[in-house]
Amino acid sequence: MPEPPATGIAIWTTFLFVVSAFNLCAWVFVAAALVRSRPHLSPSLYAVRRRQLILSALFVLGCAFRSIVPRADVQRICFHDSWLSSVAVGRTVASVAEVAFIAQWAFLLREAAREVGARWVTRAARLLIPLIVVAELFSWYAVLTTNYFGNVLEESTWTLVSALVLLSFVQLWFRFAPRLRPFLGTSLFLLSAYFVFMFAIEVPMYVSRHRVDTDNGRGYLTPAQGLRDSALRRVVTRDWNDWKGEIPWMSLYFSTGVWVSLSLVRAPDFGNARS
Repeated sequence: MPEPPATGIAIWTTFLFVVSAFNLCAWVFVAAALVRSRPHLSPSLYAVRRRQLILSALFVLGCAFRSIVPRADVQRICFHDSWLSSVAVGRTVASVAEVAFIAQWAFLLREAAREVGARWVTRAARLLIPLIVVAELFSWYAVLTTNYFGNVLEESTWTLVSALVLLSFVQLWFRFAPRLRPFLGTSLFLLSAYFVFMFAIEVPMYVSRHRVDTDNGRGYLTPAQGLRDSALRRVVTRDWNDWKGEIPWMSLYFSTGVWVSLSLVRAPDFGNARS
């Protein structure tokens, strides 16, 4: 039987649980607010926000599941000895949630670009979902083979996507009316922080892990071996040292990431947005 979690791990998992409960309640609040506002919205705007709400639900539920049943894919470590903690289940949930999240951004950019005639932004929006599907394939490669190089490619793709979205908002800044500047400014700040985090911390972390494995001559699984291994092998651990590398990104992802998803449901009306 695993030993009881240390104080630090207990605080962290409690934080994840509380944040997940808050996020679920927040989604219900946002959904109720959208229903109440329907009489005051045009049919097209209501349809846009309803689509964002559905996509946000997938992301919020996916993050809540991953918060309550935390795991680390390549290491095969988890907190609970349950089939729900298997890497195969968790990665499937994560893939659906992440594609839904990037779809929110793609639809938002497409809507904004259409209103102000920003063709470059429209092209960038069309690239987002295909790029993240590719990133998910890289992630699955890492999951199945336990080779961190897949994570290097995955996180590098997410960094590229964040750069595309960031540049898109820069272009929209000069085309949008002043009333939309607060939304744009907040988006630019968050996207810049995310890009810096990915470029300076997240990608280098996986590069370092891959280099250590290479220096140690570690062998990797074949995809066929990895499919069975990811479904069946679970290493239950509550040791801080096993989780400390995952805690920063998981804490930010399952809190701030979800709040961004919810905020996209309540993005401003881009009608008559031209400056």
